[in-house]
Amino acid sequence: MLFFALAALALVFAGWRIWRRLRYFLHMAQLEGYRPSRLGRWYRQHLSLLARPSHGVGLALLLLSIPLGSIFSWSNAVLLALILWPFVFISSRKYRSDQQKKPLAYTNRLKRLMGVSASLALLLLVACSMWGVATGAPTGFLLFLTGLLATDFLAPQLVLLGTVLVQPVERYFQEGFKRQARRHIASRPDLTIIGVTGSYGKTSTKFVVAEILRQKYNVLATPGSYNTPMGLCLVINERLRPEHQMLILEMGMRYRGDIRELCEIAQPDAAIVTSVGPAHLETMGTIENIAREKSDIIRHARSGAPVFLNMDDPLVAQMAEIAGGRVWRVSANGHREADIVASDIAYGPEGTSFTVRDDTGSSASFTTKLLGSHNVLNILLGVAVGREMGLRLRQIAHAVKRVDPVKHRLQLRQKGGVTIIDDAFNSNPVGARNAVEILGQFNSGRRVIVTPGMVEMGERQDKENRALGELIAEHADLALLVGRNQTEPIREGLRAGGFPDEQVKVFDTLFDAQDFLKGFLRDGDVVLYENDLPDQYEA
Repeated sequence: MLFFALAALALVFAGWRIWRRLRYFLHMAQLEGYRPSRLGRWYRQHLSLLARPSHGVGLALLLLSIPLGSIFSWSNAVLLALILWPFVFISSRKYRSDQQKKPLAYTNRLKRLMGVSASLALLLLVACSMWGVATGAPTGFLLFLTGLLATDFLAPQLVLLGTVLVQPVERYFQEGFKRQARRHIASRPDLTIIGVTGSYGKTSTKFVVAEILRQKYNVLATPGSYNTPMGLCLVINERLRPEHQMLILEMGMRYRGDIRELCEIAQPDAAIVTSVGPAHLETMGTIENIAREKSDIIRHARSGAPVFLNMDDPLVAQMAEIAGGRVWRVSANGHREADIVASDIAYGPEGTSFTVRDDTGSSASFTTKLLGSHNVLNILLGVAVGREMGLRLRQIAHAVKRVDPVKHRLQLRQKGGVTIIDDAFNSNPVGARNAVEILGQFNSGRRVIVTPGMVEMGERQDKENRALGELIAEHADLALLVGRNQTEPIREGLRAGGFPDEQVKVFDTLFDAQDFLKGFLRDGDVVLYENDLPDQYEA
């Protein structure tokens, strides 16, 4: 009876641990876009996560059972293994779902991958079990335990193999969704499609443009960061209605050809380019490659489509040369060729105020809850779109007052007597500089920044993070850095800026930094959360 009770306990622990390991690597597969190449690269960068100390303990326990069985008896050896086996499968904190920043989304695609990966795990376990049955007790039972250990150890490889096996199925579904979206768009010749792209600022600009155009039109905009082919298809196939007159699509990219693929789903009637920056340098190689990819939104837009460009970004300004229609140029720095210009920019706890002059020479005062000079540029792009679509400047100013900050993008909120500046989404050099400078304008209490630095910038990453450290030294009183390896360039920048070492604290995780702040903050303090690395990154 004891034997079977211990066997059941070992099986429960093993199944629990195997599921948690599978779920963790399924999550990584989702965050890496279900691409086997990207998931394989992540594995190579995180080899320590593929094998855990418990795997070594389990292997040692199995090897120990062999000499014990020959010295004493196999029944005693198996009993010892059963007593100790559950401890092999005590799951690590790494696999806790409540520690995930972006929770696993149980989409249909994820469920298909989960089904294939779980089937592969079950197949491996069944194969070892059948081998054990054929061998007979007690060696057969040890083979069964070996199967459990092997299934647990190979969980990441099973998920990777699963992503390869489901690719043909996923391509079939995706092509079907794309055809459906193209048919839907083709049936709406009355619909005006506005495409928005840029290394940063595209989500905020999209919402600004949508709010402005709602003054006159029935508008549908992609929610959140729905900027992939399947994100666009989902919105077009399920949310686009006959009453919609304007469709505003955010178009993201990570690889060459991504913008062209999006434009083939829904060809823009107007194109907006917000910026070109070092985001995704790891996959694109150079800034020039990023600029060319972003400019594809102009090349693949409808013939004669109006184009809206940020003249304060030289690489974006050059895109005017390939435009086939009216080019609207905007600037917050008084660029002499700009059609829409902002001046007298001022920031405060309530947001930003500035004056806008349009292409007719008219001017109006603007106020917005959005913070940062980059958001002024995003609003100017919205002003240009509004003017192109027949709206007056004062109408546009009224709409801009209603625009709320995008979640985790310089979002200002109060937590008791503490002010939180939440800029935790996808930090980039321009946005990070704006956020730190805004932090420096607060003087109600201690100014604290919490950051792991910036990622996905290739060879420029260390340089940009050192520069961020130097800027933090000018504007903050306390720096909480998340991750010892990732934040070393920031610490170098802080030291170069003369920032006291005792005012720098390093934590392994964001959760640890937040625990520290619970006992540290007092009324009047201001905390800037600048970037939060996704779960697939190790700080």
